[in-house]
Amino acid sequence: MTDTLELLKDLIRRESVTPNDAGCLDLIANHLTPFGFVDERLNFNDTENMWLRSGDAKPLFVFLGHTDVVPVGALNLWESPPFEPTIRDGNLYGRGAADMKGGIACFITAVERFVKNHPNHAGSIAIMLTSDEEGAATNGVVKVVDVLENRGDKIDWCLVGEPSSDKQIGDVIRVGRRGSLNANLTVHGVQGHVAYPELADNPIHKITPALNDLVNEVWDNGNEFFPATSLQISNIHSGAGAENVIPAAANVQFNLRFSTELTDEIIKQRTAEILNRHGLKYDIVWRLSGNPFLTSKGALIDAAHSAIKTVTGFETVDDTGGGTSDGRFIAPTGAQVLELGALNASIHKVNEHIGVADLEILSKIYEQMLVDLLVTTN
Repeated sequence: MTDTLELLKDLIRRESVTPNDAGCLDLIANHLTPFGFVDERLNFNDTENMWLRSGDAKPLFVFLGHTDVVPVGALNLWESPPFEPTIRDGNLYGRGAADMKGGIACFITAVERFVKNHPNHAGSIAIMLTSDEEGAATNGVVKVVDVLENRGDKIDWCLVGEPSSDKQIGDVIRVGRRGSLNANLTVHGVQGHVAYPELADNPIHKITPALNDLVNEVWDNGNEFFPATSLQISNIHSGAGAENVIPAAANVQFNLRFSTELTDEIIKQRTAEILNRHGLKYDIVWRLSGNPFLTSKGALIDAAHSAIKTVTGFETVDDTGGGTSDGRFIAPTGAQVLELGALNASIHKVNEHIGVADLEILSKIYEQMLVDLLVTTN
C-alpha cells in the first residue's frame, strides 16, 4: 500500500460531513509539521480552517482543498459502507474519495517527496484547507483569505485539488469558473376563491410569462473561455393547500451561471427590467456565490501542461466548465489559480470512488509542478 493510498484511506474513515472536519486537519498536520510546516488554525464559528506553511520567501505556491464531504444519501445503495474505504476492481470506494480527499492525499505526499528531494528549493509552499466548501462556504476560505490579505501574505500560485479530470487523470484542467448568482423571487397576488377570480389576483398566472422571458433571455453569447450564461429555475412554490383557493403569493428560486461578459449588477438590472415589464408586485433577494474568474496564461498553467505531459505523455485541455470552487475566493487577490484533480464521474454520487493507480499519477503531477516552478525555473 502506497503512502498516498494509506493517507486517503485514513481520511475517508473520518466522517467529515460538512462542516465537520472530524480530525482530518490534525491528521494532515501530523504529516507535514515534521517537514518544517507551521500549523496555524484559523477557525470561524463551526468551520475549521488550516494554514500550513513552510518558508517565507517568494514566490508562494499554495495547494487548496476541503476536508468536508457531502452527505452519503441512502446507505442501502452503497455497495460498501461509505466511510469504510474499500478497494474493488482497482478502485478505492468511499465518500470523499474523489471530492476531494483523493486530491488532498495526493498533494500531501507530493509535498513530502518534494521537500525531501529539494530541501533548498526556492520560494515557499503552503496548504490551505477548510471544512466548509460543500456547505455555505461563508466561514471557510473566504475568511482565511481576508486574514492573509490583511497581514500581507500574498499568494502567487494556487492549485485547487478539485476533481477536474474527465476520462483520465490530467486530461482537463480548470483555468477558471463561471460566476454563480442565486435569486429568491416572491410575486404577490390577492388570495381568493377560484370561483370568483375577479375578486382575486392569481400570482401564478402573473409570474408564468415573466419566467418564460427570463428563461429565454439571451444574457450573452459567452466568449473564448466561457459558454453563454445560463439561467435555471430550481424551485417553484405556491398554493394555499386547497384546490379551490387562489394563493396569495408565488415563490421562485433560480440560479445564473454567468461568464466574464456580465457582472452580477448587470444581471440584477436586466432581471428587474423583465419583471417590471410584466407589472409584477414582487420582492427579490439575491445571493452571489461567486464571480467568474479566469487564469488564461502564466507560469502556473505552463507548469501544469508541462507536468501532465511529462507524467502522462499527453496534452491537457484548458476548461472553465463545472460548478464553483473555493478558487473564486483566491483569484481576486491577483493569484494565478487553476484546478487539477481526480476524475469527476462519481462525485456526490453513491459508490464514489477513485482509481488506485490514479492516485500515484496525480501525486507525481503535483510533485513535478513543484519542481518546474520552484526548482527548474529558479
